[in-house]
Amino acid sequence: MPLGVFRILAPTRASTGYALYLAINAASVWGGVFPFLPTSLQSPAVTLWFFAGQTAAVCAAFALSALGSYRLPGSPRAFWVRSAGLPYVLGWAALAAALLRPDEAVALAATGGVLIGLGSAGFALLWQRLFAGRDAEAANRDLLAGTAWASAFYYGLCLVPQPARALIVPAAVVPLFILAVLLNAREVPRDQPMFADPPRDNARVYRQVLRDHWRSALCVGAVGFSAGVMRAVAVASPEVGSLVNLLSMAGVLVITVLVAWLWSARTLSLSIVSGYQVVFPFLITSVLALPLLGDGYARWLAAVIYAVYSGALLLTLMQCAQTSRDRGVNPAFVYGYFGAIVFTLHGAGFLGGTLAGAAEAAGMAPRATAALVAAWALGLMHFVGSGGFSRALRRPEDPHDIELVALGPPHPAPGSAADAPTADAEDAPDAPTALDDGRTADPASAERPCPRSCGAAAPVDRANLQAQRLRERYRLSARETEVVELIARGHSVARIAETLVVTENTVRTHVKRIYAKLDIHKKQELVDLLESMAEG
Repeated sequence: MPLGVFRILAPTRASTGYALYLAINAASVWGGVFPFLPTSLQSPAVTLWFFAGQTAAVCAAFALSALGSYRLPGSPRAFWVRSAGLPYVLGWAALAAALLRPDEAVALAATGGVLIGLGSAGFALLWQRLFAGRDAEAANRDLLAGTAWASAFYYGLCLVPQPARALIVPAAVVPLFILAVLLNAREVPRDQPMFADPPRDNARVYRQVLRDHWRSALCVGAVGFSAGVMRAVAVASPEVGSLVNLLSMAGVLVITVLVAWLWSARTLSLSIVSGYQVVFPFLITSVLALPLLGDGYARWLAAVIYAVYSGALLLTLMQCAQTSRDRGVNPAFVYGYFGAIVFTLHGAGFLGGTLAGAAEAAGMAPRATAALVAAWALGLMHFVGSGGFSRALRRPEDPHDIELVALGPPHPAPGSAADAPTADAEDAPDAPTALDDGRTADPASAERPCPRSCGAAAPVDRANLQAQRLRERYRLSARETEVVELIARGHSVARIAETLVVTENTVRTHVKRIYAKLDIHKKQELVDLLESMAEG
């Protein structure tokens, strides 16, 4: 395995805390199975009511978070931690009480489901705020490392005798990842546009985020729906559910290592929508075969689909964090919006699969099979008609893609403007004077739109060529490249914010990051550097 993969997946304080959180939640809480509690507690009624209560709480928490972060921004960090930690611990206490009072197990499990659902959603939002508020490269590394190490922690907990797990999880593991959230959250600057800019003053930006990402949320939700259905089919027995958890966690590890390996070699541009288009024909065909094959196939299919779903959730976290950084949007709003859609569909899939199992017991299997065949045919025709693999794999770069910039230091060319003496402004009379509000020295190019901001390929001109060469040499992100190109066209801060549909403070933040990467301190140095890119 390349050294770059080990460098990406090396554990840190943040990734270790996130891994502990995922080890408890990723395979168990979202699936309605209790791998760390005795099987005597896991009757069908207990599992169903736990998951129903948890699903309702999770969906409500995400929806209210999105609404609350827009209408009531600036809530203190301590409030978020208390609102997540207290119900989470009480939920585990309710499950432990169900072991001692089996006659009230269903009621206690439902109560525990609601409390754990609220706590899990709260912690998910806390981690999202943490990752969004950090440097993109560091945040993506911790996300990948945490997801990979979660598998190891999960397998380690499975080796502990089952009676001890029920005590270790709430007494040791939960406090550890709460502490990790607290320690790492203190290091996130609170003056970033995503936290400082009032949402209501930038309503246009927030509306644009909803329009840009509803398809991505529905794609992840569709995979979640399938995962929920498969879990309902495959985990009727607790022993089978534990097997599905083990296999799906192994699949998550494989997906994470693959992404880390690709990232260590090159810049990645990942699209949730295009990824779903690639997965879709395999997904719908494998589900079609479900009533035709045996129980063994159902278990393996549940594990594979749930691993894909967990990988999609990883991409969702990256997408939401990048959107917050690029547009200056509150992370709780973005992730709350995604989470409300995704987890509602996942819960509907689990509950729908449970009802489908009851219908099959009543002799409705032939009609269910016919419905599956019809759904498969209609879905496959839609896939082919929408362009199929060729459209998914050959699509142009999109401004909403998840981007992992290639690792390694920038390599400026010898004799570039970064090493040359800084020129005075009067030495370049035709250079654009961007970032001085209201002034444009290159009106001919100022009216040309930025290619990525319109989401489609545009003819390459001088400004575009300069910006793209600068991007390749200095490891600029796609959004930073957009800002550089608009600067080259002479746009002001307000004009750039309007063109990219971001807040003005977000533009200024991007400019600071660009200057840091280029090791420059003023606008004229950027102009000179862009001129050197045209000559190269």
